[in-house]
Amino acid sequence: MGVYVERVLPHVINVAMGNKRNRPVRERVCAGLTGDVVEIGFGTGHNLPYIPGSVTRLRAVEPSQRSVQLARRRIDAAPFPVDVVGLDGQRLPLDDESTDHVLCTWSLCTIPDPVAAVREMRRVLRPSGWLHFVEHGRAADEKVRRWQNRLNGIQNHIGGGCNLNRDIPGIVTSGGFEITSLDTYYNPGEPKILAYLYEGVARRAG
Repeated sequence: MGVYVERVLPHVINVAMGNKRNRPVRERVCAGLTGDVVEIGFGTGHNLPYIPGSVTRLRAVEPSQRSVQLARRRIDAAPFPVDVVGLDGQRLPLDDESTDHVLCTWSLCTIPDPVAAVREMRRVLRPSGWLHFVEHGRAADEKVRRWQNRLNGIQNHIGGGCNLNRDIPGIVTSGGFEITSLDTYYNPGEPKILAYLYEGVARRAG
C-alpha cells in the first residue's frame, strides 16, 4: 500500500477533487477569508483559485509530498505566498493565536484523530478568526448511513484512510468550536455514501 498511497492515490484524488461540482462549493467556503490563512489538508491546491485577494499569506499543511508537487502550478499562480509548513494536522508547527482564519476542506475524513486536529486549529486561530470548512460525512438518511457503515472499511483501505461516516459537527464542536452557520446536502452527481456534505463556518467556543 505504500507505493499506492504515496505515488498513485495523489493523482486519483487530484482528478476526483478537481471536478466541476466542487467548484461552487470551494468558492462559497473560501469567501470571507482575509489576512493570514492556514489550510489543513491542502492536497493539490484546488482551493487556491477561489481564495480571495484579501488573503496575504497561506500556510499549508499537507502530508503528501506528491500532492504538493502536483500543486506547483497553482502555487506559482497564486497572488499571495504559499508556504508548506507541516505534514500533520494533529500537531501544527505554529504559534498560538497566529492566524486570522483556518480553512479545512474534505480533510477531517482522513485525519486519524480529527478532534485533535480541530483542537490544533483552535489553538492557532486568533480570537477574532473563523474556521471555514466543508467535509463529507455521516448522512442524514438512515439507509445511506447503513451503507456508509458497511463500506467504511473498504473506503478506508482504498482511500488512504478516508472514512465515510464521521460526525462532522460533533468533531468540530468537540474540538472547541461553536458552529455559527451550517448547510447539509448531497453534492449532486456523486454516490450518496460519499456525497453528504457539511459546509459551514465556526468560531472559537468560550
